[in-house]
Amino acid sequence: MSSKTRNMLEGLVKDTSFKWLLGKQSSFDEEIEEMGRSPSAGTNWIPELSPIANVVVRRCSKILGVSANELRDSFKQEAFESLKQPSLFARNFLEYCCFRALSLSVGVTGHLADKKFRRLTFDMMVVWEVPAVASQALLSVEEDATVSLEAFSRIAPAVPIIADVIICENLFKMLTSATGGRLQFSVYDKYLYGLERAIKKMRTQSESSLLSGVRSKREKILEIDGTVTTQPVLEHIGISTWPGRLILTDHSLYFEALKVVSYDTPKRYDLSEDLKQIIKPELTGPWGTRLFDKAVSYKSISLSEPVVMEFPELKGHTRRDYWLTIIQEVLYVHRYINKYKITGLARDEALSKAVLGVIRVQALQELSLTNAMRYENLLPFNLCDQLPGGDLILETLAEMSTSRELHRSNKSKDTGSSPRSRRDTNNLVVGEVVVGDVNPLERAVKESRKNYEKVVLAQETINGVKMEGIDTNIAVMKELMLPIMETGNWILSVLYWDDPMKSSVFCLVSTFIIWRGWLVYVFALASLFSAIFMVLTRCFSREKLMIELKVTAPPPMNTMEQLLAVQNGISELEQNIQDANIVLLKFRALLFSLFPQASQKFALAIVVAATMMAFVPGRYLLSVVFVELFTRYSPPRRASTERLIRRLREWWFSIPAAPVVLQHDKNNKKKKN
Repeated sequence: MSSKTRNMLEGLVKDTSFKWLLGKQSSFDEEIEEMGRSPSAGTNWIPELSPIANVVVRRCSKILGVSANELRDSFKQEAFESLKQPSLFARNFLEYCCFRALSLSVGVTGHLADKKFRRLTFDMMVVWEVPAVASQALLSVEEDATVSLEAFSRIAPAVPIIADVIICENLFKMLTSATGGRLQFSVYDKYLYGLERAIKKMRTQSESSLLSGVRSKREKILEIDGTVTTQPVLEHIGISTWPGRLILTDHSLYFEALKVVSYDTPKRYDLSEDLKQIIKPELTGPWGTRLFDKAVSYKSISLSEPVVMEFPELKGHTRRDYWLTIIQEVLYVHRYINKYKITGLARDEALSKAVLGVIRVQALQELSLTNAMRYENLLPFNLCDQLPGGDLILETLAEMSTSRELHRSNKSKDTGSSPRSRRDTNNLVVGEVVVGDVNPLERAVKESRKNYEKVVLAQETINGVKMEGIDTNIAVMKELMLPIMETGNWILSVLYWDDPMKSSVFCLVSTFIIWRGWLVYVFALASLFSAIFMVLTRCFSREKLMIELKVTAPPPMNTMEQLLAVQNGISELEQNIQDANIVLLKFRALLFSLFPQASQKFALAIVVAATMMAFVPGRYLLSVVFVELFTRYSPPRRASTERLIRRLREWWFSIPAAPVVLQHDKNNKKKKN
C-alpha cells in the first residue's frame, strides 16, 4: 500500500469522516475503520474513487472473490478507451463492479430476503451519485442518504425483480410520492420486503393443487379473488349470474362457480392464443341496467357472447381496475410473443417480465402510498400499449431477445468467452446492462417518454380550453368557424353575382385555370402559402407561443334553460336524421322503380352523365360544369334558373319514399323476460 493511501485511510478513521458525511445512519462506518486497519487494504482501495465508493467496490470484490485492484485491471482490459477517460473512469468502473456483483448475486435463491443484499443495492445507488474522490463533499451532512431518479434508473434494472427499464421512472415516482422525489431506504426496504412476500405467495399458489387437471405445470398463478364469501366475483353471461372464484395465471383466466360446499369445474378463458380477445371495463346493474362501473368484459371469437366479471365493492372501482390491468398484461405479453414469434428461453423471459410486473404492483399495494396507483403505468406491456412509440419499444425488446439467443448459442460453442462481461461493438455489456451507456431498450424508452411528455402537455392545453355549458361551447365554435364562414359568405356573394364585376373576373380566371389543367398547381400553391404563413408566424411571434382566442361570453343560463337548450338540440338532430332517412328512402324508391316515371328520368340522366364522363376529356367537362353552375345566378340566367330549381323541387317532392317495417328481435324479448 502506498504511503499516500495509508495516510488517507488513517485520516478517515481518526476523523470519522464517514460519520460526518453520512450522519448517524451511515452503513459504512465500521467498514472504513476495518479497511484502515487491514494490512491488505491497499488491494481494495482505488485512489480515483470517493471513500464510500471504495467501500461499495470492496463489497463487490468480496462477492466476486477478487480484489478491487484485480477488478480495476479487468475493467481496463475489457473497457474501451472512451469509458476510461479520467472524468468518466470513477462512475464507469463503479458501474462495472456493481453490475458484475449483482449479476452473480441475483442467481442466489432468496436474495431479496438478505438484508445485506437490500442494503448493498441501495448503497450502490447512493454511491452512484458521488463516485469520484472529488465528489464526496456533495453528500448531505444533515439528512439520511437518499437516491435520485437517475441513480435508481441505472442500478435498479440490473436486478430484474426490483425494476424494469420500461416502467422504472413510474415506479420511482410511486416510491417517492411522499418524500419529495428522493428515495429513502426505509421505503425502498419495505418495497423489497413486499416483493419477497409476493414472490413467496405466487410460488405457494403455483405449487398448490389449485386448478389441478386443468392447469399445466408451467402455468404460474398470479392472482386469486373471490375466496372471501363477502367479496365474491360475479360472472355474467347473458342474463345469468354466478358468484365464484377468479384465478389468473400467466396463460389463462379461470372462473370457478361457487357450489354449496365446493367450486364447480373451472371455466378457462385462454389469453395465450390469438382469439381476437377484447378486454375492457364494463357497466353492470340489476335487471340489465348499466349503473355500476365495477366489471370487466371479455370477448373472443371462441365465445358466442361476451363474459362479464364483476368485482363488487362499496366505494370506487379500484378492485376492478387492478384486475383489468393484470388481465390485460397477460394478454399483451402473449400478443407480443405471437407477433414477434418469440420462442424458447426468450419466450420465458418475456413471460417473466409480465409476471414480475404484476408482482411489483402487488408489493406496492402493501406500502399504502399516498398517491392513487395507476396500475397500467407499472406494467411494462400495458405501458407500451399506451406510450407513443410503444410498438418501437416492443420491437427493440424483440431484437434484444434475438440477440441474446444468438449470444447464448455462440457462447455454448465458444467455451473461451467470458461468462461475466462482453464487448459488443463499442459497448461493455455486463448481463443485460451497458456500462457507461444505455442499451437500445433504454434508448427507445427515453425517446418514447419525450414524445409522451409532448402528448401530456398537449392534453393539458386541451383540458384548459374545455368549456362548460352548451351556450359557451357554441360561442367558442362560432368564433373558431368565423374565418370559414366569412370565406363561405364571400363565395356565396360571388356565386349569386352580388357584384357582377368580381363574379365575372372570378369566373373567367377559374375557367381558364380549369381549362389549362392547372387546378392541381393551385392547390399545391395554396398548401405552400399555408406552410410559409406558419413559418413566418413562428419567426415573428417567438414571444407568443400560442395566439389566444378571445370569445365574448354569452349571458349565463340557469339549469332549466340549459335543459331546454339540450332538448332543442336533440329535436334538431332528430329532424336532421329524419330528413336524411327520407332522402335515402327516396333514392331506394328510384332504384327499385317504385315510381316508374321518375325512375326513367333519373336513369336517363345517369346514362347521359356516364356518357359524357366516358367520352369528354376531364378538364373540358369540368370547365363546362363549372361555367354552367357558376353562371346560373348571373343576370341573364337568373329567371330560368329559378324556374328550373322550382321544377326539380316539384319533381323531388312527387317521389314517394320506400316503405319501412319495424320488426322486434325475439331474442331481446326473451332476455327481458
